[in-house]
Amino acid sequence: MIVPQFWAEGRIQEHVAGKQITVRRYGWSDESPVAAQAHADQRTREAFERIAAGEQLNRRERKLAYNGAEGVPIREEIVERQGDTVITRNSYGARCLNTPDVLFVDIDFDEPLRGSVFGFALVPALIAGIVGGWTARTWLGGLIAAIVVFAVAYRIGLARKRGEASGNPAPEKRAAERIGRFVHQHPDWHLRIYRTPAGLRVLAMHDVFSPADMAVADCFHALGVDKVYARMCRNQNCFRARLSAKPWRIGIGEHLRPRPGVWPVSPEKLPLRDAWVARYEKAAEGHAACQYLESAGNSARVHPNALAVQELHDERTRAHSGLPIA
Repeated sequence: MIVPQFWAEGRIQEHVAGKQITVRRYGWSDESPVAAQAHADQRTREAFERIAAGEQLNRRERKLAYNGAEGVPIREEIVERQGDTVITRNSYGARCLNTPDVLFVDIDFDEPLRGSVFGFALVPALIAGIVGGWTARTWLGGLIAAIVVFAVAYRIGLARKRGEASGNPAPEKRAAERIGRFVHQHPDWHLRIYRTPAGLRVLAMHDVFSPADMAVADCFHALGVDKVYARMCRNQNCFRARLSAKPWRIGIGEHLRPRPGVWPVSPEKLPLRDAWVARYEKAAEGHAACQYLESAGNSARVHPNALAVQELHDERTRAHSGLPIA
């Protein structure tokens, strides 16, 4: 797991066989901005030479924070370090715990919407419009039906996009059953189970793991982990858990400023960001990120690394506070 303190971008623009080639790559370092720039220049030169030799590579690296990053280190503001554990602020402003070897499993009750909310709502609206128009024998009836269905579907799609639970008890029951079966098949495991706004969070206490371990892949598959989360764990070589509320769940509709909020931001825009963060942290004080439910399996087995992370996690998420989860 790498969460660098400093970032820089390298750029090379040269002519090869009569054509101008421009290549950009990012570099990082925990030592200094100068070391980050040297790393960026090195990565840029390596990429340029491969492209000049005919290899098909992207000429510019996208500036991404966490989701979607193809193995590039986590690019988020470092809020705090506790040993190997790093707490960062993610792209929408929440604090997140990143650990290289303590296994967190996030289970969403409903599959998050990956595509467009508008597209999600448009199809049922068109169908409703056709059926409504045919039944009412008038285009006005079809239009009314389409508008009503679109509005309802859009709200459902927006909730799914944000990862909010639908309230349907069936997915929660299935998730609990998967955990029960897994513990029955792995009686030597020790799991702590937490309730999140949209699902369950599971923390393994008995041992530490590499995200590339086959045991982790088997666990993710058995518990029905979100595929994006599983891929990010492998790419970033870490496990991750959100420690504070999602802004839109605590009345903050405005995005983290400036947009996009990928770290680092320019110095002149830091006051804008700091003001948003202060308002967010004030609102987040009255909420927990998750609630501890129970432990399962062999609770006598506790790895010291897992215990340290668990204590930090429970304190920062307010998992025992009884506050509303967000």
